[in-house]
Amino acid sequence: MTSGIEDRDGGGATLEVTPVGAGVEIRGVTSSGEFTVICGPARARELAAALVLAADEAESAQSAEPVTVKARELRRGDVRDGDRAMTVESVRVDGATAHVTWKSGAGRSWTQGYDADAALTLRRRG
Repeated sequence: MTSGIEDRDGGGATLEVTPVGAGVEIRGVTSSGEFTVICGPARARELAAALVLAADEAESAQSAEPVTVKARELRRGDVRDGDRAMTVESVRVDGATAHVTWKSGAGRSWTQGYDADAALTLRRRG
């Protein structure tokens, strides 16, 4: 896994997670060196939960300013700004039309067509 991972100096880094025997090996490689940690499944789950919590906190700390994107640039998980939560399930662009499948907070799904260049305001990027 390398996408979006940087070391403290802003250089590219890799993080590999693999099962080894009854444990989990976590290997990180940066421009300044590498490290390897092996832990049991329970500790790996704790680490995963801590990462999810930290990601949620980082996401919450992001600017409260909504972002505007073209309908063709929507991606799964984007949340539409407005009174009711609407989350993008999928987007299919067909020429000049973007077909967006939304899911409501209540679990209802529907597909709506937009001009592919239409500006939509999002509460949060997915």
